[in-house]
Amino acid sequence: MKLPGIRCDLEFFPIQHEGQQFVLIRDGLGLVEEGKAVGLPLFQIMGLLDGDTTLRDLQTALMRQKGGTLVSTDEIQRLVAHLDESFLLDSERYREARNRMIADFASRRLRPCSHCGKSYPRTPSELKARLDKILNSHPVPAPSETKITALMAPHIDLSVGFRSYAAAYQTLKGTACARIILLGVGHQLQGSLFCLTDKDFETPLGLLQADQEAVGRLREAGRDIIAANDFVHRTEHSIEFQAIFLQHVLPDLSPAIVPILCGSLQAGLPDYTRQAYQETAGGFLENLKSLVREPEQDTLIIAGVDFCHIGPKFGHTMPAPAMEAQARTHDRNLLRHLVNQDADGFWKESRSVGDRFNVCGFSALACLLEILPDCRGEVLHHEIWHEPPTRSAVSFAAAVFRQKPESPDRETCPARSLQ
Repeated sequence: MKLPGIRCDLEFFPIQHEGQQFVLIRDGLGLVEEGKAVGLPLFQIMGLLDGDTTLRDLQTALMRQKGGTLVSTDEIQRLVAHLDESFLLDSERYREARNRMIADFASRRLRPCSHCGKSYPRTPSELKARLDKILNSHPVPAPSETKITALMAPHIDLSVGFRSYAAAYQTLKGTACARIILLGVGHQLQGSLFCLTDKDFETPLGLLQADQEAVGRLREAGRDIIAANDFVHRTEHSIEFQAIFLQHVLPDLSPAIVPILCGSLQAGLPDYTRQAYQETAGGFLENLKSLVREPEQDTLIIAGVDFCHIGPKFGHTMPAPAMEAQARTHDRNLLRHLVNQDADGFWKESRSVGDRFNVCGFSALACLLEILPDCRGEVLHHEIWHEPPTRSAVSFAAAVFRQKPESPDRETCPARSLQ
């Protein structure tokens, strides 16, 4: 009899504790106990569970791991039962629990904040003070008469990416808009290019109401490339972090939001090319573009993205410092193509490295490039953050896109020098 495989929606991170190496398990659903880690021997055994492994296969592997020591079938069964009780296996027990969670979330009208009290304060006064502190870390830019059409901000932890958050959202103060298209990264989105929700977003600062009519139009246009349910929105932070900044810097506005999570393009396309993306998602992208251009709606686009993820934590054999120079070059090239609205160059740069540097925001930015009106882009900030315990690093950036000035002899899309 074949044993259930390890869940494919879990994330695994190597860590060290008291001189020993473990693997930390992160579960976006929250079924696995927070902070759960396993030793390398057990993790290696878990790696054998691919859905085709039998009890005898696992018994043989465990005996080999123990140098030939006999391992009883009872011991193997206890091990499998422990993994199942921990919600690590793609078993009937796990699927029933997940289906209950999906049904519960589907029945709700609101999408409650999932990271308040964890990544940022739960009380409004403390949250406002925290956001003010972040925003004050960057000078307020000089007023501009040109309208902002889009903004790119990070979705990394606020304490890490505060400079980029500040650079992005300081530019937004005083902006007026009736609708905001929020492009996020569906970190747990599998098998679909997009995930939509028409739920209102609740944060400690109040509600952001969804544009249900616009979401319905997009769902109809996307059909097969849209996730069957909106469950991955439940704990996704890439849009939630943008929501609290929007509520804080635009307190007098009540814009409707169109929340869109973007899934992996490498996994969701028949070929990793812009042409395949346009052919597969063409109807959805055209409808999204029409929302941006509706004259009766003043629409702003915001993309919450990060860039390179390098080091052992993200599947590399080399530590992040050894990859940093190449990652920075990759970032600079992507950002240059982005602010110049060179979608072909943007795709070509990613294809040239085979997405070796795990740019998690690529799908959201690819969508942004397809729907942006002709504009001027500017990189506001770029940074790479190192996590020494895992010898890994993440890069992130901020950028703003504005309507082009009327003067035809001015440079169109300048990009600031990236350090």
